[in-house]
Amino acid sequence: MFVNMKLVSIITVNFNHSFLTEELLTSINSTNDYKNIEIIVVDNGSIENPIPKWKNIYPDVKFIRSEINLGFAGGNNIGIKEAEGEYLFLVNNDTEFTKGLIETLVSLLDKNNRIGVVSPKIRYFDAKDVLQYAGFTNMDFKTARNKCIGLKEIDTGKYDHLTGPTGYAHGAAMMVSREAIEKAGLMAENFFLYYEELDWFERIKRAGFEIWVCMSALIYHKESMSVGKNSPIKEYYMNRNRILFVRKNTTIINRIIFYVYFLVVVTPRNLIKYMKEKEFSFIPLLFKAILWNFRNNINSNKK
Repeated sequence: MFVNMKLVSIITVNFNHSFLTEELLTSINSTNDYKNIEIIVVDNGSIENPIPKWKNIYPDVKFIRSEINLGFAGGNNIGIKEAEGEYLFLVNNDTEFTKGLIETLVSLLDKNNRIGVVSPKIRYFDAKDVLQYAGFTNMDFKTARNKCIGLKEIDTGKYDHLTGPTGYAHGAAMMVSREAIEKAGLMAENFFLYYEELDWFERIKRAGFEIWVCMSALIYHKESMSVGKNSPIKEYYMNRNRILFVRKNTTIINRIIFYVYFLVVVTPRNLIKYMKEKEFSFIPLLFKAILWNFRNNINSNKK
């Protein structure tokens, strides 16, 4: 069926959710017909090391253990360094594969070497007819805002024509060409959580590649549609990395406009929200995020 199949490296990162990783591996085995694959699982410093057990259950999977949590970028970078495939399919461990997923994405990349990254259509696992992702709009760097197309809409097929270039791929499922990685480099690990994949896509675009969405390929994501309250670590990194992302990826004029917007609009708005929701511990984290960028920017300018 498949001629001259390129090797695809499927990479996923586990952190304290072994059962999700096991369900992902089961879904790959039960749905995938594309035989030229290698599967790499990186355990990112889980409290209990699941790899000894896994090696007996999944003898064909390559397992790598990091003794500390290196974040989303660091964990995936470990897998990328070990991967041998011409295409690398980075997937969250809370995703489930569908029939034809890999070969559809591979076929698209084979036909167009301008594509550096492609994501499939993503639907919610617990509401299988509801979209989570059908592409992204481009970033407005003056506010660091963009829109996820189709988010939480019933998938009626209205976005199926969107296969093609998009603002960004989705970090939950992204197939990347080795050539794009070699030219753009690995993900920046100083983000740790949030915005690291957006920063990566910006570098891949600057290296001359396009970012695509493929609406004829489908993956399910177990992330809940109902977003819970933010944790302190999420609140800190979302604020810190939003500023860092803009600092790294746009013009001086856009950065100045964004800094004013963040200080005059975002900061007061967040402070009011924290006080209304009685999340008083978030207040110093917001200022910590701003101060981290101020100090980091000064240190970068000194180099």
